[in-house]
Parts: sequence; C-alpha cells; structure tokens
Amino acid sequence: MENQAYLPAAGAAEPHGALYLVLSYLRLPELLAFRQVCRAFRDEIATDELLWRHITVAPPLSGKLTDDILSRITSLAKGKLSFLELIRCWRITDAGLLQVVQQNLAIIKLYLPGCTCITVDGVVRVVKLLVEQNGCLKRLRIHGIFNIKGEHLIILRSLLCKNLKQECSSTHFYSYCQSPSINGDDEPVIDVDVCPKCKNVRMVFDCTRENCRAMRNKLSECRGCFFCIARCEECGGCLAVEELEDDTACSHQLCSTCWLQLPKCSTCNLPLCKADMDAQGLSSTGFICEQCRDYNSKDLALQQELSFEDVL
Repeated sequence: MENQAYLPAAGAAEPHGALYLVLSYLRLPELLAFRQVCRAFRDEIATDELLWRHITVAPPLSGKLTDDILSRITSLAKGKLSFLELIRCWRITDAGLLQVVQQNLAIIKLYLPGCTCITVDGVVRVVKLLVEQNGCLKRLRIHGIFNIKGEHLIILRSLLCKNLKQECSSTHFYSYCQSPSINGDDEPVIDVDVCPKCKNVRMVFDCTRENCRAMRNKLSECRGCFFCIARCEECGGCLAVEELEDDTACSHQLCSTCWLQLPKCSTCNLPLCKADMDAQGLSSTGFICEQCRDYNSKDLALQQELSFEDVL
C-alpha cells in the first residue's frame, strides 16, 4: 500500500522494453528505488529471481538493515541466492543470518566484514550448514568480527578446504583489503589468518615486492597484519624505515616507487594515492589536494579580514 503512492494511474504508458535490460546492472539502492517507479517495474523486479542472486548491502544502507528486512530482501531470490555481501551491517544477528542461510543453501560467497553483532560461533554454524547441506561455499570474509581465535580459524579452514577438495592457499595481498567486492577466483578462501608477528587473527598480507618474494627469508619477515608491517597504500609492498618519513598529500603511506609515479598536487608537489583521488573526485592532472585547498581558503579569508580592517 505504501508504494502505491508512487505508481502511475491506470492506463499510463508502459516503460520501454529496453529499460528492463538495465535492471541487472543496478545496485541494491537503485533496484529498490526502481520498484517504486511503476507497476511494471515492481512486478518485474519482484518476480525475476536472477536480479537477487547477488546481494550487496553497503553504507549508508548498512545501518538500516535489520534481520527482518534482510529476510524479506533475500526471499526475492527464491532460494537461489549465490553471493551475499553485508558490509558493516551491525544490526544483523546470528539468528538473522542463520535464517537467510537456511533458505539459501546455494550460497557460494559469504562476505560479512564489520558485522559486529554476528559472532564467530554464528559464522561457524552457518558455514558448517552450507558445507554439509550443499557444499558450494567457496569464499568467506569475516574481518571485523570480534573474538576470532585460532581454533575458530582451524575449523573454518578445515570445512572450506574439505569442501573445495584442495588445500586452502594463505596468499593474501593488500589489494584484497582495498577492494570491497572482488569476484576473482584468485582471492583467498578466508580473508583472515594468524599474524606471525602478533599472533592475533587478522587480515594478514604477503609482500608484493619482487625482491622480497625472490628471497624466502625476506618474504616471511615482511608477512604480517597491517598493525605489524607498514605497507604502501598503492602497491601493498612493505615499507623501508626511510620510506616512512616521506610526505604525501593524503593520510596513507607510499613506497618510493609509487611516490615517484603517482600524480602530484600542483601546489605542494606531493603525491596523492588513487583511492583518495577517487574519493575527492580529482583528475590525474592539474589537481590541488585537499590540504592545499583548505590552506588557500584560510589564507584568502585572512587576507579579506585584513583588507576589511584597513578600510575601517
């Protein structure tokens, strides 16, 4: 009844058939908005389970998602959900996740980063259910879930490796952490591991530098979590001590190679990583970083204030 306020009156022109091809390319917020455009879109979206086989909920919708809403959204897949990604959905509980999994046993990838109300025991429960009932689960992301211990990791890895009938590779590069959604088959089976430095279960990264990977001893030395090993935001390689002192136009650290190759601010001549450039909507040429823009605006305001005092 609530959606009928947005629906056109009877006899209104139906949308062009080509518009239906767009639906499969829409993200969840746009897909939900399209349901309110007209009855034709509402019926098509509600009945086409192919549109709901891959569900990603990311901020700002994450904080609004509850167990009941998640159940209603996933029910549109009619039991054929294959990829569920919940990014920082802190209101989703073990019970809500279990209900969704019980109704969608064909899930291949389950991503739950930052879902703090889900416990690691709840994760073990749903993974065991998926492996025993269907055996299709191939990828699991659980970083940001509290109190993950080594014994939990052993159980999860044994279930997934048994399911995949192969040894679970622990190779994990920093680029996986930078991308919220990776669909490649080369990503790690589980995104967390025991850090060889601090012994905590976190995201553990391997070095991408060729000279480190060429030396086995060096490779083991620079493998660790982000808290133990400083890494370049751009390439994911470990940073030397002298590289930690290099200034950048962003809050991230960069290796000397990436420092030289990345585009520089027109004012301060400091590099800006691609992630920050995308976040600020800047082009790779002729840009001014946020720090310089703030400084220039403050300097201009000070000059105007001084000019006003001279007039008085």
